[in-house]
Parts: sequence; C-alpha cells; structure tokens
Amino acid sequence: MAKRDYYEVLGVAKGASADEIKRAYKQMAIKYHPDRNPGDKEAETKFKEATEAYDVLRDPEKRQRYDQFGFDGLSGAGGFNAQNMNMDDIFSMFGDLFEGMGFGGGFSGFGGFGGGGTRNSKPVYKGQDQRLRVDLTLNEIVNGTTKKFKLKKHVTCSHCHGSGSEDGNSSTCPTCKGSGYVIKTQQSFLGMMRTQAVCPECRGEGTVIKNKCTECGGEGIVMGEEIVEVNFPAGLANDMVLNVPGKGGAGRRNGVNGDLQIIIHELEDNTLVRDGNDLVYNLILPIPTAILGGTVEVPTVEGKAKITITPGTQPGTVLRLRGKGIPQVQGYNKGQKGDEVINISVYMPETLNKEEKEMVQKLAESENFKPTDSIKEKLMRKFKAIFD
Repeated sequence: MAKRDYYEVLGVAKGASADEIKRAYKQMAIKYHPDRNPGDKEAETKFKEATEAYDVLRDPEKRQRYDQFGFDGLSGAGGFNAQNMNMDDIFSMFGDLFEGMGFGGGFSGFGGFGGGGTRNSKPVYKGQDQRLRVDLTLNEIVNGTTKKFKLKKHVTCSHCHGSGSEDGNSSTCPTCKGSGYVIKTQQSFLGMMRTQAVCPECRGEGTVIKNKCTECGGEGIVMGEEIVEVNFPAGLANDMVLNVPGKGGAGRRNGVNGDLQIIIHELEDNTLVRDGNDLVYNLILPIPTAILGGTVEVPTVEGKAKITITPGTQPGTVLRLRGKGIPQVQGYNKGQKGDEVINISVYMPETLNKEEKEMVQKLAESENFKPTDSIKEKLMRKFKAIFD
C-alpha cells in the first residue's frame, strides 16, 4: 500500500507549527488507540501511521529532508517504519506525551478509559544517533565507494554485558511493584480523575539494580570506539543523508542501537560540472576546427572519449554522450544514468600579428563568412530557446 503524505495523515498544513503537529498526533493517537479499538486492525494501522508521521515531522532535520525530497529523502534518514514495530515499543518511545492528561505510558488509567490495564513491558532505550559529514569526489559519486570510519560513541559495557548490574541480578521495584507505572488519584472539575505515569524510581522498567556495575554505573554503556565500514551507493547528491541502521550509539541496558547518519558533501570537480544526473563539459574549439570540423577528445568519468565535430559548428551547440552521467540513486528509475552534455565554445584570438590580420580581412570579404537571413533566423531560434 502506498504511503500517504505525512501532513495529510495528521491533518495539518505543511506550514504547521511544532505545537500544532504535537496536538494533531495526540488527537489521532487517542482516536485510534488499541485500548479504545480492541481487535480493530485498521485502527492499529492508522495509529502506527500517525506515529510514523509524527516521528518525522517533530524533528526539524527529518522534516526539512521530507519537505525537500519527500519519502526518498528519508531512505533510512533516522526515521522508522512504525508498521514493523510492536505497540509496546511505540508506547515506550512516545507514551510520555500523554502523562498528566489521564494517560500513562500505555495511555491507560483515564478513569476506566480503554480498560486495557497497565502494560508491563520493559521500555526499550534507543542509543544516540551519530552524525558524520563525508566528502565524496565526483568519481566516487558516479561509481559508488566503500569507506571505513573510526567512531567515538557509546558502546555496550563489556564488564556487565549491558545489563548494568555487577552481579547480573535485579529486583522488583518497591514503588510500582514491578508494573513500571504508578497511579495517582486527584480532584478535578470533572470529578475524581486517575492518572498513570512512569514510575520515578525504576523509570518504567519495573526492576531496580541494587549492585550497579562498577564500570558503567548501572547504565550498561560506556564511551568507546568502533570502526564502521559504510557502502556509499552510486548517485548520491550534495546534502543527502545516508543512514546506516544500528551503527550509532549503543542503547542503555541492552537497548536498541542508534543510527549513523552520514551527510554527503560533494567535492567540486575541476573539469565536469554536475546538473542533476547530467554532467556538463565546456568544450573550447579553435576557429579552424569549428569551421572545418574534425575529431576531438573530451573527458568523461570513464576516461577520454572521441567525438566528431561537424564543419560549421556554431558556438552554443550542445552535444550529448548518452549514459555517461550519474546514475539515479533511488526511485522508479533507480540505476538509470544521465548524460554528459557538451557545450561548444569557440575561442576567438585576442591578438593577431600583421599577417594574420590580413588573412582574416581577406576572409571577411568572402560571402561564406557573412551570415545569410536563414542562418540569422536559425541562430535566433536557438537563442530564444534558452529562455523557454
């Protein structure tokens, strides 16, 4: 099933503020929450769809890439596919939005709303995303490449193997009795209201560690280094973000690793200029070659190529080498290459000696060196086409 536009999913305008997006997500989450719609798979799908949209639009960088490139700009750009996640993972990531509104981490506890009861799943901690800016040459962009990087980041504690416990043991939280949540009853203008919130002592885990690891202090992660190998596909563009899932910081207490987000910086080439997926080369011809024609060599990303110049080639003539450009990195035409566009310029000598001036003056008297009306019309059509 094709994805719907994220703004359409949440029912907000493209220029909506962060607060408007948050309010819209809350309304959608309440409407389609599984406790309110037990057994309704369509409601669950819409709930996950709204969560995925909110995850992108709440983040300024992800939102900017989505606004500019659509779903292609989010190819692993730090977002996630909510349809592939279970509900408990979603609650652990976004449930705090509803605290203090009569909803807890699982959105239950609103004076009987939903009737779903307390969710006892342990929260999943996600590690920090790492960001890296990488320079790529034109040749690397056209052909793709592989690079290795040494990253300084959070890694799993080798002493406790990520558990955070010195002896590997934990005990039931005495505050929430293992549920991970606490329920409070308070008076409001609507009457007595029960609210559910994440347990302040165990932070929703339901267990506490009495004998914390001496290396990581109970967090399960420490600062370290890791060498990461990244494959860069052909066709990347400047400021694109390449996501490497699971190569960011390690999550607390054996949580989910963050992602490595690589921002592409395309280095300028000394010879070829990029225009979308096409490459442009400005070929400068001497006057005799433009008049008489001939064979010349031009650079391409694959080496030199010979092209034929027809007699009487005019400045501004454009030639194409099909398939000598940059491949499409994603989308319907993925892998299809652009062209190399060759723009013809003709070099006019800035200085001439006496003999050369006499030769040019003699040529100027020839009728073949005077443009006819049809030639003038032809050149004018080409000139106008530039502005179309």
